[in-house]
Amino acid sequence: MSGGERVQGILNINKPRGLTSHDVVVEVRRLTGLRRVGHAGTLDQIATGVLLICLGQATRIVEYLMQGEKLYRATIRLGVETDTYDANGTVVREAPSFVLSLEAIEQALEHLRRMDHQLPPPFSAVRQGGQRLYRMARRGIAIELRPRPIKISSLEVVAWQPPLLTLEVRCSPGTYVRSLAHDLGELLGVGGHVSALERLGSGHWRIEDAITLEQLRAAIVQGNWTQYLYPMDAALQDLPRLEVSEEVATQLSQGRNVLLPEMPLAPVARVYAPNGRLSALVRPADGKPGWWQPDKVFLT
Repeated sequence: MSGGERVQGILNINKPRGLTSHDVVVEVRRLTGLRRVGHAGTLDQIATGVLLICLGQATRIVEYLMQGEKLYRATIRLGVETDTYDANGTVVREAPSFVLSLEAIEQALEHLRRMDHQLPPPFSAVRQGGQRLYRMARRGIAIELRPRPIKISSLEVVAWQPPLLTLEVRCSPGTYVRSLAHDLGELLGVGGHVSALERLGSGHWRIEDAITLEQLRAAIVQGNWTQYLYPMDAALQDLPRLEVSEEVATQLSQGRNVLLPEMPLAPVARVYAPNGRLSALVRPADGKPGWWQPDKVFLT
């Protein structure tokens, strides 16, 4: 566990089924001995796949990791509806027998592809009225769910082996695959819930490059676990980049505005010191063309 709290970066963890995202954070914190650990984008307990874990100062760029489009493979059990919209919930409706053609399923999926708003599951971490929905649901409080904007880029059938339907879903962050499964069951008139879910991708991060917790444990024992760390700026590749002098980098670290006339116009940009160190994220200063103010400063 070298480097102590100076260690910073991003781990692409293949989350196992049965653990919450917070459980993974706790385990990474325990294994690495680091205090500043967080995750970018919650995965349900039954879900597996890409979970980005931020260490050290990388916890300050979580929002940039969460912005990317998500790719999921979901197995939906049609004919059974649960209160949580997944296999961990209580069955609230069951169709004893049904016959569904792939054509009927495709027609229902076409409706879902056109959706631009979605109701979140009642058992979810969405805040409403200052409270988490799942906490209100557990207390039996009646909830009027509010629709949230989403975008479905693609929704394709991978396999149909009744009553199990496997889909590949490419969607915007904040989209609930559980709600898609529930809505599909409603459209087909038989009910449905997610029985398995794997996040295959988040932005440019892919499951093929993810490591398991077992791999991380083994690497920590061997003393070479930081080989799996991605640098912070791996999450910032879409932002304009500019290298500045050590003097300007120091001014930014002190919270001072700086003149950067050569910087392309953008809402946020990344600034590097001469040694290639990510120094700060900056935003245009109000009413001062060419001047930029520090938004996030990364100290050595």
